Amino acid sequence: MPKRTEVRIAGLGGQGVVLTGHILSKAAVNDGLQAVQTQSYGAEARGSAAKSEVIISDQKIGFPLVRKSDVLVAMSQTALDKHLKDLKEGGILIVDGDMIKEMPTVKAKVFKVMATKTAEMELKSKMYANMVMFGALAKITSIVTQNAVEKAIRDTFKAEAADKNLRAFNAGLSMIGR
Repeated sequence: MPKRTEVRIAGLGGQGVVLTGHILSKAAVNDGLQAVQTQSYGAEARGSAAKSEVIISDQKIGFPLVRKSDVLVAMSQTALDKHLKDLKEGGILIVDGDMIKEMPTVKAKVFKVMATKTAEMELKSKMYANMVMFGALAKITSIVTQNAVEKAIRDTFKAEAADKNLRAFNAGLSMIGR
């Protein structure tokens, strides 16, 4: 039976959700899987709705859009409210606990990750919250290997930026299972 996972990463423009989806799809390819990534965002560069969808499969992907997500990463209250209806029952919901104030009751496995606070404390900038969330996503789902993600991050950023993003990713990895 083919293995196919549909992931939606949603938040606000400027939170790095599109970049996270891009790196996730690169990591999947690094692991020898098929991947397709799509994105959408509002007209404003920052502060409007943004989402990135990634489909990862061990076989060819015929339709590139997420219908019902297996995994929803919500980095803002607006994103959670808008996209929760499309999460499969029994799916995985990962929220930035710093940004979500009202958590609805859901039939999903829920993980609260204090991504923004961790990014601010460990890297002195909330700009890295997306990579903290990505680390949590990778650990929770095992959808891609750590080596594949590290390669994707190093292929995406120059030296110093790669190191900071890897630190944020590793902080997210270490938050799960403590």
